[in-house]
Amino acid sequence: MTQLRAPEISKRLFMPLACRLMCCLIGLFGCAGLAAESRPNVVVILVDDMGWADLGCYGSEIPTPNIDALAANGLRFTQFYNTGRCCPSRASLLTGLYSHQAGVGNMTQDYGEASPGYRGRLNTSCVTIAEVLRSAGYFTAMSGKWHVGQEHGVKPSNRGFDRSFNSIAGGFYFSGDPKAKLFLNGERIANDDQRLPRDWYLTDLWTRMGLQFIEEGVAAKKPFFLYLAYNAPHFPLQAPAEEIARFRGMYKKGWDAVSAQRHARQIELGLIERSWKKARRTDDIAEWDSLSNEARDRLDHIMAVYAATVSHMDKAIGDVVKTLKEKGQFDNTLIFFMSDNGGTSEGGVNGKNTGDPSTFKSDWFAGESWAWVQNTPFRRYKRYNHEGGIATPLVAHWPAGIVATNEVRSQPSHLIDIMATVVDVTGAAYPTTFNEKSILPMEGKSLRPVFSNKPLERDALYWEHEGNAAVRAGDWKLVRLGNEGKWELYDLKADRTEQNNLAAQMPEKVAELQSKWRAWAERCHVIDKPSGKKKKSKD
Repeated sequence: MTQLRAPEISKRLFMPLACRLMCCLIGLFGCAGLAAESRPNVVVILVDDMGWADLGCYGSEIPTPNIDALAANGLRFTQFYNTGRCCPSRASLLTGLYSHQAGVGNMTQDYGEASPGYRGRLNTSCVTIAEVLRSAGYFTAMSGKWHVGQEHGVKPSNRGFDRSFNSIAGGFYFSGDPKAKLFLNGERIANDDQRLPRDWYLTDLWTRMGLQFIEEGVAAKKPFFLYLAYNAPHFPLQAPAEEIARFRGMYKKGWDAVSAQRHARQIELGLIERSWKKARRTDDIAEWDSLSNEARDRLDHIMAVYAATVSHMDKAIGDVVKTLKEKGQFDNTLIFFMSDNGGTSEGGVNGKNTGDPSTFKSDWFAGESWAWVQNTPFRRYKRYNHEGGIATPLVAHWPAGIVATNEVRSQPSHLIDIMATVVDVTGAAYPTTFNEKSILPMEGKSLRPVFSNKPLERDALYWEHEGNAAVRAGDWKLVRLGNEGKWELYDLKADRTEQNNLAAQMPEKVAELQSKWRAWAERCHVIDKPSGKKKKSKD
């Protein structure tokens, strides 16, 4: 590939003297006033629509050896949360705020000035991780799916990224797809641009460009931040034919058997409690044995394509690790791996498979039946605030900064915590103003104490999406299905899979948590139902 020239990077800002002195006293990490090599690089990897149970290290049969190796030499989080949907999760991850505070409470529709939590783009009351780290002297780059308002003028290139290669949203995998729209540093480029490889597959292309940016950061002798946002395994499911073939037949045992195997493996790995009852499949999902041979073959094929997209993504992450090692950056790079929401039930109960999945002409969905397996052992799916929608894997790996290896962390945590963690470990300064605008304080907590298995103190965590809502305070969770739904109450310590609704027995606890949620909703521009005409937006 032709080498792309790095742009001029703005000079770092000097941190306050007290902060620099504190960094020196701590001695573990550098800050903006110290040598670049003493500060960790940061790589945040986000995947799309992948369920809690889809990695080998979280119980799956899908081979993910590279992610599993990061987990074996790092940490796995069992109670890490997202927002349940694509755009809001990306907004929370990038800003350290609840998505409504950043202006992206739903998708990228703009509901108007009367609904500041639903403007469909990052607002000026927030800063991104890239803006914070660039001000601290970091080389900042992203490669992948953006989806936080580029159609409204918000691009990676004007939200802190020195280098960016991105799509506005997702919806494609192969180079020949006319839906594929790519942008380099904010400018549209052709799918066959000479700087790109021929006949690319998007997972590999995101990785290749991200690695090139890492090389530029190393050459500039700056610590770097890379945000690598894969669209895999989001629908339409598409993968190289030879990789799909590897998984054909693996799923003819059926969804009940696969889910049961994953569940047993999760117990064995110490990720869940044996006493929690696995969420049963809904009545809409048929017994596997009741299906015809033709139906079983079709459904096996669908899940084989899904597995191929996950497996291919894992191989790409292996390339990231290899490059970091070759550049001598691996030990001092903090790597986070996570998903933006749980597996999706979109595409109907049994999914659909129109066209050839080894080409851009396919329109394949896994559907609710396989999403139930992907989210084992939890209830519901993407878009909902039950655990199946909002629980995500989180793998944290950092040889120079995380002493414990192959351990599990169960402290409840959230995407909003990534900003706080990055600020903490890099010594960067989170601003109160930026570009002459007042900036909201971070909502999250640094996960650095959790690396040493210390408790993470917080009042509560909150959710809202399309009327679905939830609040978690300690081990208590209040969750609602839609604006008109009744609040359900669960003791997650005894019942993380949300099988025993205690709302009727404990009305005082329901009222207490509902009051908390309402106060948060008022503070964070959450409203029950946005008004105004919305535009369609794929996720």
